[in-house]
Parts: sequence; structure tokens; C-alpha cells
Amino acid sequence: MGPLHSARSKTLPPNDGIRVVLYSHDTFGLGHLRRSRALASALTASGVAASAIILTGSPVAGRFTFPEEVDHIRLPGVKKLEDGSYISQTGGMDIDQTTELRAGIIQSSLENYDPDLLIVDKEPTGFRGELLGALEQLKARRKCKLVLGLRDVLDEPAVLAAEWDRKNAIWATDTFYDEIWVYGPKSVYDPTAGLTLAAETRRRIHWTGYLRREVVDAADVPENPYILITPGGGGDGKAMVDLVVSAYEKDPDLGPQARVVYGPFLSGDVREEFENRVAKLNGRIVSVGFDARIEALFAGAQGVVCMGGYNTFCEVLSFDKPAVIVPRTKPRLEQWIRASRAENLGLVRMLDENRDGLTADSMIKAIRSLPQQPKPSLTGADGLMDGLDHVIERTRILLQPPLRSVGA
Repeated sequence: MGPLHSARSKTLPPNDGIRVVLYSHDTFGLGHLRRSRALASALTASGVAASAIILTGSPVAGRFTFPEEVDHIRLPGVKKLEDGSYISQTGGMDIDQTTELRAGIIQSSLENYDPDLLIVDKEPTGFRGELLGALEQLKARRKCKLVLGLRDVLDEPAVLAAEWDRKNAIWATDTFYDEIWVYGPKSVYDPTAGLTLAAETRRRIHWTGYLRREVVDAADVPENPYILITPGGGGDGKAMVDLVVSAYEKDPDLGPQARVVYGPFLSGDVREEFENRVAKLNGRIVSVGFDARIEALFAGAQGVVCMGGYNTFCEVLSFDKPAVIVPRTKPRLEQWIRASRAENLGLVRMLDENRDGLTADSMIKAIRSLPQQPKPSLTGADGLMDGLDHVIERTRILLQPPLRSVGA
């Protein structure tokens, strides 16, 4: 995509098509960016949108490929500490200055790009309220439609309600957003349970179903059988990877080969320690740091051992792979809730700390059981995967011009 311009009419023909901006704050992990990329790709490939820009705080956004019609703008990065506070990753700036800088970039980008639709991922007010100024301006102009997109699970209801109250997110959702899209089926989970949204706001909620994934970029996939081991972005994946490596260390006959994709945020001494252990396993585990083309590895795998993030779960269902999910339970229960509901529906198996124990033996048993585990399609997964089609349809409906009255 070419450079941004301050006035559409000065540089582009009057009928240059629908423009979409997708905002993902991305203070941790890859989930928000990858979800936004899937949405932007679907909207432009369908012809509903002529172009899209993703505003993202992800430090690895530049390592992904995007369709020709999709671009991204990198917001200055921030890092979440263990106590829940944030620090700036921009040298010489504190978190308040960085938030102000991010807000300025967002506002300027929206003014210059002049979108018809803004899709905000998960955070109604943005990171530390950085979206509020832009939302107020867009709402006042009435040209751009505003959508809040929520993943299927956010957190346990009481915790989420307290968080949204603290962030003034209920007021923002009631005040600014034309629609709320939940990227999952209501039959699986309601992420808004416990939120005191206005009745009118609840009438604007649309349940899309899960966002189906496809192989985006060709990649070299091993010919030999393998299971894929992925902790997503990897920032909180140490415990899960350790379980898998320990299982292969303890059981010399365990197979097939495991292919571990650490993720970009599992690095340093932790990754070096894993690499030393993997090197002693004589090729039974093969590891890489990060592969933006992980969809191809999903497609070729016999089974998957993973954490329970939204995007990974969508890939398990999309590529119809027997999966063992080892969900994190801190700092929020999102992954455990998702994995628990999915296991109850027969879609996956969960390795639960309290029920199964997170031990090498429990992982050995889980991996050995993968070949007998039913594929998600056999328990109805295909009926849950129409999210992108519904997003395209909702966009068409939301952006269609109002009907003129007779005689107007």
C-alpha cells in the first residue's frame, strides 16, 4: 500500500472503495495482531474493503507478510511487568509519554487515512485510554462506523467486570460502538456475561463464530510424521515446553518427532536451556524460534500440543487436528475456560493441573493418546467456524448506504 494522504479527495478518485482500520494494542503476545491480520485479509480478499491498515503495538509485526491491500503501522511498544504495571520500550520515555505518543499516532493515522470502518480489538478504550480522543472525533463526524471485536473468552465474569469498571469500558462500549462482534459462538461461551452493558448495547452484539484459518504462506513442511508443539507467542510458554521436553527425555520410545516452535517471546537463557536439552535427544525433537508461516506446520501435523490462546485454538479447529491443550491460568483464566468448554464439547483434550497433574508422565500419556483422539470435525467443529463469513456480511450490512425515502 502506498503512503498515507491527508485528504482522500486530493489524491484519490472519489470512488476509491471502503477503507478499514483495525486497532490492536498488542502489549503482550501475538494474538491481537494475528486476529487483526485474519480479519483484514478476509475483508480485502472478499472485495468488501478496498484496503485496510492495522494499528499495532506488536514488536514482531514486521516479520509477518500481509496481502497487498493490507498495511500496518507500528505503535511504540510497551511491556507488561509481573505486577501488572507497564513500562515503555521506547528509550528515554516513561509510560505516560509513550501512551500520549501512541494516541497521537493513532489520531493522525485515522485523520489522514479517513476510514469507513474502525474495528477495535478487545479494549474498548484502547491501551490506557489511548483511543478515547479518536473515538470521540469519529463519533462526532458520523462517517466512520465503529465496531468492538471480542474474542470468545475474555476472563471469568467477576474479574472482567471489575477490570472494565476500572477502565471505564462499559461507558465507552455503550457510548461509541455501533456494533459488538464476538468472534465465537454463543453456544460455547458468552464473554459479556457479568458485564452491565445497556440493553440497547446488548442488542448490537453479533456472534460470528470462530475465525477460520488457512495456509497463508507456503513453507517447507517435513515429510516425516510429526506433532506440532506451540506455545503461541511463547512469552508464557516455558512450563508447557518443559513438559514436552521432559516427556521425550523420560520415555525414549515416545514419538513421533516433535517440532517445537518456541514463539518470538520465548528467548534468552530459557530458550538456550531448552536447546541444550533438545540437542541430546538425537533429533526426536526439532526446534525453531519463530515461524510466521505456522499455518503450514499445523496443516501437516499429525497432532498438536499447545497452549489455549484464541488463535491457536482457531488453527486447531481449522486444520482439524487432534490436540492437547495446556492452558495457562495466570494472570487470567481465559485459556482454561476456553479449553474446559472445548473439552466438554469433545473438540480437544485438556491437560488440567488439578485433575491430571502437570508432569512428564501425564504428558507422555497425552501424546501417546493423540492418534486415538477424534478430530474436531467429528464432534461438530465445522459448524462453529463461519466467523470470517459473518464478519464480511456484517460489514456489508453496516456500511450499506441508508435507503432514501420515497420522493426524496
